[in-house]
Amino acid sequence: MTTDEILDILEERFPDAHCELNHRNAFELLVAVVLSAQTTDASVNKVTPALFEAFPTPQALGNAELSDIEEKIKRIGLYRNKAKSIKNLSLSLIDKFDGVVPSSMKSLTSLAGVGRKTANVVRSVCFDIPSIAVDTHVERISKRLGLAKVSDDVETVENKLKRKIKRNRWNKAHHLFIFFGRYQCMARNPKCFDCPFTSFCKKDKLDAYRFQKNNS
Repeated sequence: MTTDEILDILEERFPDAHCELNHRNAFELLVAVVLSAQTTDASVNKVTPALFEAFPTPQALGNAELSDIEEKIKRIGLYRNKAKSIKNLSLSLIDKFDGVVPSSMKSLTSLAGVGRKTANVVRSVCFDIPSIAVDTHVERISKRLGLAKVSDDVETVENKLKRKIKRNRWNKAHHLFIFFGRYQCMARNPKCFDCPFTSFCKKDKLDAYRFQKNNS
């Protein structure tokens, strides 16, 4: 099955695939993506309204007391570390770009705590720049569908997907893989009984690789 055929099937199944992190601007999405590490989007969406009501700008968040930021996000995992991260991110944004979120990969990844995944999400969603952000869902789906090797690191996965997917489909493909990974091809107990890709799925190979890696 070609990559285009895979995407066509996913588009039929998830026609409304989109970024599920609630945000009103690039700054809010940037912060929300940082908060979403090892936490569900749904959990992040529960804390960001109060966070952004109290600290609506990089200046407000950067000047806030850590304890006040922690209080707003304490319902999510690793909230103390994340409070430091989004404060430092805000200060970095003010220092380098006068509080305006940039759109280039080089500029975004120069910000404190921002890696390629976060930068790609912001570039894709807020600036409509063709990008593929490789989070845990995208990595898992890419490897299970044989679009990347089970041993590939996230940057290698990103580069392979960019080669195999037409550029005009990058932004949508990112969301399709996430929806597929979140609602059907989950890490645990995937719904294989209703999957059109079982004939070439590499789930067992990926599971064996990860088991060996974790126990070596």
